[in-house]
Amino acid sequence: VCLCFRDVPSMDILVWSELPTGAGLGSSAAYAVCLAGALLTACGAVSCPLKEGESTARWTEEELTLINSWAFQGERVIHGNPSGVDNAVGTWGGALRYQSGKITPLKRVPMLRILLTNTKVPRSTKVLVAGVKEKILKFPAIMNPVLDSIDAISQECQSVLEAMPANPSPEYYPVLEELFDINQHHLNVIGVGHPSLDRLCRVTASHGLHSKLTGAGGGGCGITLLRPDTSPLAVEAAKRDLCACGFECWETNIGAPGVTLHHSSSLTAEVLRALSES
Repeated sequence: VCLCFRDVPSMDILVWSELPTGAGLGSSAAYAVCLAGALLTACGAVSCPLKEGESTARWTEEELTLINSWAFQGERVIHGNPSGVDNAVGTWGGALRYQSGKITPLKRVPMLRILLTNTKVPRSTKVLVAGVKEKILKFPAIMNPVLDSIDAISQECQSVLEAMPANPSPEYYPVLEELFDINQHHLNVIGVGHPSLDRLCRVTASHGLHSKLTGAGGGGCGITLLRPDTSPLAVEAAKRDLCACGFECWETNIGAPGVTLHHSSSLTAEVLRALSES
């Protein structure tokens, strides 16, 4: 129960997003986290962290925990039985480890540049998960070692990411690229690949870049790692070729901060225009 410290007036809630829905990017969780943060602030259950002259601010750990718990309830309304990963990373940002239902935020991770590509191929997470379970039951001696290997890739990736902030050596990037490639092959083996994702990987590989699926697979989105020294010309050429396939792509970062309160003066002209037109 939300114990409101003051009356909340009736209000209109305006939502603007660049995230495509139903593409495995956690758009519903982003919506739930923002809504929880806004409403809890409006009713005084969490503070308004913006100080005079600040353009952005974040809540305390305790307040973020409350925002996350309500965002999870929103995810339950939308998805029924969510893992809680998407709302957790939307709340705290950065990166986290999810294993056997336990979520552990990683303390220090670098910001990584990526290309995020939407193949626009729809898929059903429920159907894909059922297919993986069927394969495991049918070929346990084959599939379980593959799952163990995927777990080992995750652990190795975590070790690399946690080592990078203290020693930002370019030597880490080839390791991450290899892990991307191995992981993508494994995901194909367990049955969550798709010809559109194979094509995405081939196109980016032709420009010396490494990609893997993200989300449930079976279509949806893929991410392409960009090194700090990746040529802008190579990135533009890759984006051009991906768009020629009918895909949509954006250059962005992973490891960014989580939910943040913004002063209206800090919003971009594009966001302000979109909100004013709604």
